[in-house]
Amino acid sequence: MKSFDTNGAFADNYKFLIGSILPRPIAVVSTVNESGTNNVAPFSFFTAVSASPMIVAFCPMIRSSTGTIKDTPRNIFREKEFVINIASEGIIEKINMTSTELPYGEDEFVLSGLTPIDSEKIKAKRIKECLIHFECIYRDHLSYGDKPGAGMIITGEVVKVHIAEEILEDHRIITKKLKPVGRGVGNDYFRCDDTFELSRLMKAQIQK
Repeated sequence: MKSFDTNGAFADNYKFLIGSILPRPIAVVSTVNESGTNNVAPFSFFTAVSASPMIVAFCPMIRSSTGTIKDTPRNIFREKEFVINIASEGIIEKINMTSTELPYGEDEFVLSGLTPIDSEKIKAKRIKECLIHFECIYRDHLSYGDKPGAGMIITGEVVKVHIAEEILEDHRIITKKLKPVGRGVGNDYFRCDDTFELSRLMKAQIQK
C-alpha cells in the first residue's frame, strides 16, 4: 500500500478524492444571475444533511483556472436561494453540457437544450426534464480557503420538493424508475441499475 502526504499539489489531492469517493451523486444547481438570466451547473460533491429541517449541501471549489469563486455560489450569496435538480440517465448528456464554463450571465439552459420552468417559492428556475427538484433557501456556508482547489460547503433548506409521479410508489422513490447517475473519476459516470438489498441491523427504520 502506498501512502501520500496531502501538502503537495492540490490536483493530486483532488485526483485521490474523486477516485476514492464513488459513485458521487450529482446536484444540478440552478440559480439566477445578476442580470436576471439563468445559471445551471452540476456539482458532484453533494449530500443530504438533515431531515428536519430538510437540509442539503454541496461543495463548489475555487476555479483552478482563474482562482475565483464559481458563478453558482456567487449567485447564491446574492439571491439567497437555489434549486437542486437530480440528474437521471436519460438526460445526462445535456446535464454534462451545463459544466461548460460560459462567460458570466450566459444561460446554460440555452446551451444544453434543457427547459426552465418556474419554481413555486423562489425565483430560480427548475429543470423540467429532471424528475426531482428541491427548491432551497440558502442557510449558511463554510469556506476553507481562497486558493485554486479550495472548497466550501453551502447548505440550503429545502422549502419545496417536486417529484415526478411516475417514479413514486406508496410515497417512495423507486430507484430503477429514477435511473440516477453518479460521477466517477475523470470522465467516468455510473449507472445505478444494479441494486441489491441488505437488512440493516437497527431497531427502527424510517424506510424498509
